[in-house]
Amino acid sequence: MSKLFGIDLGGTKIEGVVLDLEKEARIIFRERIPTERDQGYEHILNQIARMAEMMEKAAGEKATAIGIGTPGDTDPKTGLLRNSNTLCLNDQPLHRALEERLGEKMEMANDANCFALAEYHMGAVQLAYPQARVAFGVIMGTGVGGGLVFDGQLWPGHHGIAGEWGHNFLDASGGSCYCGRSGCVESVLSGPSLEAFYRSMSGGKHLPLSEIISIGKTRTEGAEAATLHRLIHFFGKALGPVINLLDPDVIVLGGGLGNIDLLYTRGREEVSGYLFNNRMDTILIPPALGDSAGVFGAALLVADEGQLAKLRAEAGNLTSS
Repeated sequence: MSKLFGIDLGGTKIEGVVLDLEKEARIIFRERIPTERDQGYEHILNQIARMAEMMEKAAGEKATAIGIGTPGDTDPKTGLLRNSNTLCLNDQPLHRALEERLGEKMEMANDANCFALAEYHMGAVQLAYPQARVAFGVIMGTGVGGGLVFDGQLWPGHHGIAGEWGHNFLDASGGSCYCGRSGCVESVLSGPSLEAFYRSMSGGKHLPLSEIISIGKTRTEGAEAATLHRLIHFFGKALGPVINLLDPDVIVLGGGLGNIDLLYTRGREEVSGYLFNNRMDTILIPPALGDSAGVFGAALLVADEGQLAKLRAEAGNLTSS
């Protein structure tokens, strides 16, 4: 089979892609439909089934397996989805239900893992450091998460939570987190958390994070500068221990905050101060696939080694269009 089928299940949209690898790698289908999560779990199942039908019609064949990226992850012991911000999916047997409904094998991973897998085989890692064996894909946006790739394979971990650095304790000033704990990396470094910190420092002023950071670069005092300092300081404090534990060759910074150029300079210097080493050789790079990483990574969940090798060899040929 020369085609790969992938679905990215998001809170607002469901995206599908079909990659044809028969000759050169090319996209033969890529579409989005609304998730409509307010209509509940069964409706989401119907929407996923609808997307699978659209993909197979475009491909001219039935898929033998479909990869799917999800918000949250599947508990390897119970088979139930958990930690999803699409709340109606939590505690549901999504994986099993889709296999029964579609009559096809489904491979499932959370969206951060799909991001890491795609950037490793098709994106930033292959373009910047193709000899990398260990890559950590970071998501820093509305939430904070991550995914691990070892020798080209996802590493989910015993509990299925490998890479979830967003829920390590970082600092009490982050306050309560949706996960039920307090002071998590996500409650300090996510975009909404940094914007909330800025409001508290500016007397309630509302600005998007991109504007806060832009102003903060030009000032040494004030709420903008304080927010930028908070980002850089806690970025180093949060990511340094991850490198101490995993010692990855390369880290890809995805999500909205991955576009902040200072993370690759001042942020990197801050990280190095928390390392159990006298220098930092780990490469920090921005992603190369844009918003394609999630759905491409989902498709790669069902790829064999030959297909992955082909995609590595052609990294950069598929764009985020």
